[in-house]
Amino acid sequence: MQTRNVICATGAAAHPRIPEWASLLTMPGVVLHSSEYLYPKQIPVGDVLIVGGGNSGVQLARELSASHTVTLSVRTRRQHRPAMSYPAAAGERVPLFSRERRPEPIFGDSCEQLRRVGVTIAAAVQDAAGAGVTFADGTQASPRSVILATGYTPGDDWLPEPARVDRPRRTLTGLPGLFVAGMPQYGGRGSDTLAGVWKDATTIAQHIINRP
Repeated sequence: MQTRNVICATGAAAHPRIPEWASLLTMPGVVLHSSEYLYPKQIPVGDVLIVGGGNSGVQLARELSASHTVTLSVRTRRQHRPAMSYPAAAGERVPLFSRERRPEPIFGDSCEQLRRVGVTIAAAVQDAAGAGVTFADGTQASPRSVILATGYTPGDDWLPEPARVDRPRRTLTGLPGLFVAGMPQYGGRGSDTLAGVWKDATTIAQHIINRP
């Protein structure tokens, strides 16, 4: 098929991100990525370690705290925001003056609120072997099950290398007629949310209409 324009809309969360150490785990329960999680009874009774302090990890910790003994492994502390602020505050931030990239805030429960319902907050997982994990502070644990709330990688792996390196303006790739929608690295903060992807779509439509 030949076409004048191609839009890559394969998503910012196309492939589950699995840490290298996860392949070394042999837990008595289950080891799964958050994308495979459906409901609490899917997780065998006992201790469960949730790896990842983003919104998925926090939500899973809250849900499982009613039926399991939960430890949440957090690598990066995040700002806490009310759930109602999600549309405007979703996505990573890059402050104007510091230019230091900040992770997406946590919406809903904070780490302190999780502690109140019995969730243990631990440091990032540094290594794993067999049925045990080692945290960045040197402590160890042997949970029955592990849930990897470790995020996703984008679906831009099929694009030509120049398109992934040269991104002159929002949604553009440097290759005429090739555009990307729904990925913050090509668009901007919030491009990977329903509230923000419309900006990418509008920009791409204008580019296509105005192409020579």
